[in-house]
Amino acid sequence: MPKLHAHTVEIDDPGPLAPYLPRSAGTAWLRRGDGMIGIGEVARWQGRDIAEGEAWWQDFLGRVSVTTLDQVPGSGPIAFGTFCFDPDNTSARATMIIPELIIGRRGGRAWLTGLHSDPMHLPTMPGRSNGVAPAEVSWSDGSLNGPAWESMVASAVDSIRDGAVDKVVLARDVIAHAGVEVDHRWLVERLSREYDRCWTYSVDGLVGATPEMLIRREGGMATSRVLAGTIRRTGHDDHDLALAAALSQSSKDLAEHEFAVASVADRLAPYCSGMHVPDSPYVLELPNVLHLATDVTGVTIDTASSLALAGALHPSAAVCGTPTDAARALIAEVEHLDRGRYSGPVGWLDAHGDGEWGIALRCGQILSRDPTSIRLFAGCGIVADSDPEAELAESNAKLVPMRDALGT
Repeated sequence: MPKLHAHTVEIDDPGPLAPYLPRSAGTAWLRRGDGMIGIGEVARWQGRDIAEGEAWWQDFLGRVSVTTLDQVPGSGPIAFGTFCFDPDNTSARATMIIPELIIGRRGGRAWLTGLHSDPMHLPTMPGRSNGVAPAEVSWSDGSLNGPAWESMVASAVDSIRDGAVDKVVLARDVIAHAGVEVDHRWLVERLSREYDRCWTYSVDGLVGATPEMLIRREGGMATSRVLAGTIRRTGHDDHDLALAAALSQSSKDLAEHEFAVASVADRLAPYCSGMHVPDSPYVLELPNVLHLATDVTGVTIDTASSLALAGALHPSAAVCGTPTDAARALIAEVEHLDRGRYSGPVGWLDAHGDGEWGIALRCGQILSRDPTSIRLFAGCGIVADSDPEAELAESNAKLVPMRDALGT
């Protein structure tokens, strides 16, 4: 590959970013109007694990001259990535993509970064486009139907009560058939508008809006948002206020949340000189659900990139369970589902190692063999007090963002 030159220029506010996403060869990471859109590709990696992806990115950077905006993480060349939940139990592959052109906005500043073999080439703004709406959407069961999934949850509860694990996270899938090719532009625009407190992403056919930040590294600070414990909203403010109070006092949900927070704090500690772990969670309000949430922060002590930190934290108890190895083995045994990149890290990193890696939740994978269909995922944390019927209802609530984005 010829030597590349990454030129970054500051630009006037480009307005909403989602319309710049192209129909194909595009990537996105958006939240509350800020974020980045990637257009085209200069390089792509596919493989198994995060360490391989990190090595590939570092090798790429060694062959690129870089300019960035001072004190603006994400300016300059970046790699978008999406990684598998369990590389040993999937047919999917992790993917990292380096866009040819990046439009970004953060903290009131906007920029354009272009990668080109000509050192004198300057990036220019692309045009906008609109997504194509799905046709009449129909649905089919994924790996298990509802009653079979409830039975699987009941079996997992028995295993927990027998002492096999303390907590296990079980997922299910459903298939949406859209009639026309599923357009990620349509999904990104709607998710980023309706779920602006979440991080909306589109990387290699995986599209979603996650409320859970696995790790953000910015300068010397690392932040992880942990979610565990969920209840569906009713749409009535007074009732939802009562539900929030009940959630914050639920022994079942607090126990599930405690496992998840401890998992993140224990794994992040070796990389930090100091950490702050709040004593109790707060209630995060999203349009469809309420979550127990805790923001764990730390001061990093070494040069580990955001992607390396994501590798240290994944899989957390929020998407796997505890103890980790036992929970992962139980998932492989009973779940009857190839998760692929669902519940794996998804996000971006820049040339300085800063970046944001969410957990790929509230998402769907557009099927490469049939791009008129998209496979949606939802998962629930199972503990000794879990009720299978209630867990199925919770999983349905977690499907709502993607169902809404598809217009159903």
